Amino acid sequence: NGDLEIGELTAFLLYLAAFFAPIQSLTQLYNGYQQGQSAVAKLRELLAQAPSVREAPDAIDLPPIEGVIELEHVTFGYDPAVPILHDVSLSLAQGESIAVVGPTGAGKSTIAKLITRFYDPQQGTVRIDGHDLRDVTITSLRRQLGVVPQEPFLFAGTVRDNVSFARPDATDHEIWQALTAAGIDDLVAGLPQSLDTPVHERGTSLSAGERQLLALARAFVARPRVLVLDEATSNLDLQSEAKVERALDALLDGRTAIIIAHRLATAMKADRIAVVGGGAIIELGTHDELVAHGGYYASMYATWISHSS
Repeated sequence: NGDLEIGELTAFLLYLAAFFAPIQSLTQLYNGYQQGQSAVAKLRELLAQAPSVREAPDAIDLPPIEGVIELEHVTFGYDPAVPILHDVSLSLAQGESIAVVGPTGAGKSTIAKLITRFYDPQQGTVRIDGHDLRDVTITSLRRQLGVVPQEPFLFAGTVRDNVSFARPDATDHEIWQALTAAGIDDLVAGLPQSLDTPVHERGTSLSAGERQLLALARAFVARPRVLVLDEATSNLDLQSEAKVERALDALLDGRTAIIIAHRLATAMKADRIAVVGGGAIIELGTHDELVAHGGYYASMYATWISHSS
């Protein structure tokens, strides 16, 4: 009705926007503060958690090992009231490889976690070269173990950083030797910056096979006497699987190894096979011995043969 000019209306709207902008920023800042408070609370909760394994005050450094492993009457459960392993005994000679097979949830990975001392048994003893793992420092133990999980973790950094993670003092010559042994030297040599090529966190810039081969190269650099392998070939294409299997064969040579086998083709390559079921080792022997025995493993093998055919 002529009471308000266009210029006045425009000025009013601009003033209104200028007035609410700081309020909107303050609201966003408050929301960020609330989210930060929630994150800090979760971080404090995480930091307050006690480690599942405690080092003894008088723990000694584990001397260089030969690789003799003994599990004696081991009982363990993540919940002590619900044991997963019951009175398990198993021994590995120096340089021997044992494949652990069995159904999901039988306790295969739990055996590996006890050998690496991610957990301590509620009953029984785990020894390496006669040393009770509870009597040695955790660092000196794990320095002499090599662990290759089914899904390896690669860190944000360079190829060199990831391969030499266990031995930061490793020379480029040693790194290239490890890459060659793992069968991935040609790939790394063809990268834009070779060893200095960045790797995204979790190795998202690499294929599953390439991640596994880098993890195996990392194990070669570490030069462990004992290897714990969660079979790395179950989710790979045939070409990558063949490369990983060749690298595994080279890595296992002369080393004591526990292999969590998800496929019988891998288990058959081990010196002995331990069949885990119901929290116990129900069968133990070579592939031929277990097939001749006609038990659980023989049934698994027959099923595998029929499916392969």
